[in-house]
Amino acid sequence: MEVRRTVPVKLDVADSDADLLHETISEFLWAANYVVDHAWQGEYKTTSKAELQRETYDDVRAETRLQANLVQNARNKAADAVQGVVARWKHGDYAGKPHFTASTLVYDKRCATFNDDHATLSTVEGRITAEYVLPDENRETPHSEYLFDDDYEVTGAELHYRNDEFYLHVRTKADVEFETADEGNDEHSTVLGVDLGIENVAVTSTGTFWNGSELNHWHCEFEKRRGSLQQRGTRAAHETIQSVGRTETGRYDHFLHSVSKELVAEASEHDCDVIAFENLTGIRERMPRAKKFHAWAFRRLFEYIEYKAEVEGISVEQVSPAYTSQRCSKCGFTHKNNRPTSDGQDVFECLKCGYSPHADYNAAKNIGLKHLRSAQTSSGGGAPVNMRLNRGTLNVNGEYEPAADGGQNGSPCESPTLNEANGDAVSE
Repeated sequence: MEVRRTVPVKLDVADSDADLLHETISEFLWAANYVVDHAWQGEYKTTSKAELQRETYDDVRAETRLQANLVQNARNKAADAVQGVVARWKHGDYAGKPHFTASTLVYDKRCATFNDDHATLSTVEGRITAEYVLPDENRETPHSEYLFDDDYEVTGAELHYRNDEFYLHVRTKADVEFETADEGNDEHSTVLGVDLGIENVAVTSTGTFWNGSELNHWHCEFEKRRGSLQQRGTRAAHETIQSVGRTETGRYDHFLHSVSKELVAEASEHDCDVIAFENLTGIRERMPRAKKFHAWAFRRLFEYIEYKAEVEGISVEQVSPAYTSQRCSKCGFTHKNNRPTSDGQDVFECLKCGYSPHADYNAAKNIGLKHLRSAQTSSGGGAPVNMRLNRGTLNVNGEYEPAADGGQNGSPCESPTLNEANGDAVSE
């Protein structure tokens, strides 16, 4: 089974190279928007990548300094966006003409080289070298699980610029065989835990992260523009605000549709019957940094996942959010100081056993464990219920079933059991 993961990596870039990357991003966005403009002509929108390649390639090469592969990547980005709009129209959803403004740039293996500690990236004036800024190699992170795992092949990346820093979202894939307990039992159930947040829109108990920086950037930019227009107070400004609102909603919907599609595919790939979220009621009170916008986005994402999952025969449930961020998913110890600060959203370290995964990943596993216990209780202990982890499954009886390869290289295999007296996970 093919499994895909995306790992965000911060880059250390020299000032002169940073200037080249900014210039390359600017010309890449111009190229993508040019292709969208061309595709948007006429009553019927052009979605064929081959046709758009024939009709726009020469113009883009003449107007930019982008090398051929970056031109093709810009064309692909534009075509995918137009295809997404047309697909939403067919489902009766509103979607406007795509327009790219976020500072992003798509690389593949033809225009970038990915190494263990750095990458070489094509720019408008040759290639530059960008060093990786990596976390502690002994800490369990997506870097240790996927980027440094020889089983995972790097397929490409997307460059992002936010908060005055460059980040490379490296895409990886691997062929992995999964075993599920009691395959012959028709009542077998496996749950995928999902944590929602601001920095990471969604994180699953399998260790997949969907970064929210682009969504937050769009919201910030739209709020600034809306505030500026409101100060004018003219009728034209009011009409522009309405237009901006439609564009804003369309862009959010496109992003959330993409995340929901990928998350349901993640559940399907792992043979999950249930996707578990924490209860969304009162989520702003539990997340001090969450705005009304984030609560809306979480609800919309949940709705999209719910109806997409139904098509795949997967149910979507909510569990109590109590202590999911403070509880250690490995030993069960629960304490507010397991999360040292409110600002360090990704910081978690168990005061009892020292387990230190990404905080959102830890919460996702706790959400899955909560549903696992409640499902086992409601079923009277009959059918087996498992939670999908990144290297296998865990059932409520404390039985851990590893992946076929016994755990991924470069990181120890988790083998938690459940304490039947209190329902907490304890290390073996």
